[in-house]
Amino acid sequence: MDNSRYADLVLEGGGVKGIGLLGAIEELAERGLSFPRIAGASAGAIVGALCAACQQAGRPVRELVELMETLDYRSFADPTVLDRFGLLGKGIELLLHDGVYKGDVALHWIERQLAERGVHTWGDLRIDDDPGTSLPPDRRYRLVVVASDLSRGQLVRLPWDYQHYGLDADEQPVALAVRASMSYPFFFRPVTLTAGHGLGECTLVDGGMLSNFPIDVFDRTDGKPNRWPTYGVKLSGRPAARQISHAIDGPIDLAFAALHTLLDAHDAYHLDDENTTARTLFVDTHGVSTLDFGIDRETQRTLYAAGHAAARKFLSRRAAAIPASRATPASRATPAEHTGPAPGTDDPASGTTAAPSAS
Repeated sequence: MDNSRYADLVLEGGGVKGIGLLGAIEELAERGLSFPRIAGASAGAIVGALCAACQQAGRPVRELVELMETLDYRSFADPTVLDRFGLLGKGIELLLHDGVYKGDVALHWIERQLAERGVHTWGDLRIDDDPGTSLPPDRRYRLVVVASDLSRGQLVRLPWDYQHYGLDADEQPVALAVRASMSYPFFFRPVTLTAGHGLGECTLVDGGMLSNFPIDVFDRTDGKPNRWPTYGVKLSGRPAARQISHAIDGPIDLAFAALHTLLDAHDAYHLDDENTTARTLFVDTHGVSTLDFGIDRETQRTLYAAGHAAARKFLSRRAAAIPASRATPASRATPAEHTGPAPGTDDPASGTTAAPSAS
């Protein structure tokens, strides 16, 4: 196995802005990289699942770009019978089902796209051909989807955590896990997971509630050197120095600030780490709303181009940080010959050892 051609991917959530993820992934793939494991939350889970399925089937990532270009995102906001009553109907729907939209159209679309690429259950994404792995059997999968379990109050990494629900991961549908990860609170209905052994039901919602950018999900914890790095793709600009955004004035202000901190603090902590920013591609999605399901083609193309640009900038930054005497074929690569960072080498972007991958 030529490990220099591999990098694990972690994809941030961001609703319709996820088109930018595809641009970045396609650029990396054009440079010769493959992605043994992909993790994502929300939109990152959708794109990650489709990319993992394409790789499993030996199909190019490029076909996903064409797929997204023809997708009517407005169809994902599937109305219910109460929708005809306007805001009143939406309010009743929210009270009855904890979400304005059913999410069935999105689920069936994901099911169909995965099935066309030979993926139905998590067993179809199991890694059985990597003799050098140190991963335990319950983590040998090509995809990890992040969701938030409101019933237990914890982050859930699927398929890894199905065992805690008394379920056989290999038998669980991939599309339903992705649908859970994209269950934006109050917008889409949550997904109910029925645990085995009489453990009851759990309510799963958007993974972005607890970690929208789980950059450390594949990091090794055994102290051994990595076989290849992990790259993160974030749907925002490079973070600036954190400053006081506004003073807290009263209990309502305090409540909103507490909620904002709860949702963002985990990922913001990681982004304050230089090693995290060194392995992260920042896609410029300025001016695009997460839930803009009426996004036009021009904006889609802009996001896609921004993803490509972010990946090119990232690879150039890494290459520029490597002294000529230590340059590898990866650092000198053109789109046709790129081989990715050599395993166990220093991370050229940070001057430190590349972030370990649980490989």
